[in-house]
Amino acid sequence: MPDTATRRISALDVLRFLTELVAVGSLALWGFLAWSLPWNIVAGLGAPALAILLWALFVSPKAVFAVHPFIRIVVELLIFLSATLAWWALGQPWIGLAVGVVSVAVGVAVARRNVA
Repeated sequence: MPDTATRRISALDVLRFLTELVAVGSLALWGFLAWSLPWNIVAGLGAPALAILLWALFVSPKAVFAVHPFIRIVVELLIFLSATLAWWALGQPWIGLAVGVVSVAVGVAVARRNVA
């Protein structure tokens, strides 16, 4: 039997997953609230779907494309920036700022752990 090392899920992994969920949820909320019918359905489903697609292609641990870590960080930051701007567009800049700060802090901690 081959020796396979399994990595345990840490609190940092849970926080990263939660920030991802908040970003996708923020984009969905923005899409449904910022637009009128029928565009709210398109934006409410399309914006989070695009973020999930980008995450799966470039950022996820099992990403489809193996890209340079700098590209991964840029894509991740763009997704979190879009979630932050979505809250600002909804007239909630403090929530947007909180989402951005927490997401970037968790992202930096994850990047530092992966480098070390």
